Amino acid sequence: MKLKKNKIYPDSGVELTPFTAINYDKVMNIATLGLYHGFIHRAIKAMHIQSEDKILDLGCGTGRNACIMGKYLSGTGKITGMDISPIMERQFNKKCAKYHNIDFARQRIDLPFSISEKFDKIFISFVIHGFPHEIRKTVLKNIYTHLKPGGAFFMLDFSEFKMNEMPFLYRFIFKKIECKYAFDFIERDWKQILSDYNFTGFEEFLFFKDYVRLLKAKKLDIRYK
Repeated sequence: MKLKKNKIYPDSGVELTPFTAINYDKVMNIATLGLYHGFIHRAIKAMHIQSEDKILDLGCGTGRNACIMGKYLSGTGKITGMDISPIMERQFNKKCAKYHNIDFARQRIDLPFSISEKFDKIFISFVIHGFPHEIRKTVLKNIYTHLKPGGAFFMLDFSEFKMNEMPFLYRFIFKKIECKYAFDFIERDWKQILSDYNFTGFEEFLFFKDYVRLLKAKKLDIRYK
């Protein structure tokens, strides 16, 4: 998501080096043994995007996901990608150049922000696990604020599981590639956390031996407290 030599969150894995940011799509393909392409298409299909949807893609990265979502939209639909990295911004704008209804906003998502538009759907993919939990709360507040009443939040990330119950190979890989905050993320009850932020109507779609989940939650039609 971010690009800084001195990390804002020293133990985070979502603050990318310039090399990783430039080669992010290739890194994801290699890390998933070429399975990422099919997986992300299935996950986005499960979102049941409507042709007129207004979608906010938080920590949007290279625009790969936004371009897939864009294929479901008509001329009245729209996607706004949000990221802080200038490298990601350049890649996003290049990938999505053929879509007149996909744009980019340079903005940190881990700080409170306010934009005038409200969205039917908000999507965040493998970003929120890389923040300290107190910062995740800020991200959730941003999401709730910018969703329309009854709008849907989609969190594509690791599911909940116990590290010591993973097969040895999976556990070894997870420990090698993931940051400190991810270990905390997988232990938390995210349906309960989202319930505390006035989300409801949960649905989940599981991938990669159930270790990855697309969690859908709807915004209650009441003001966030």
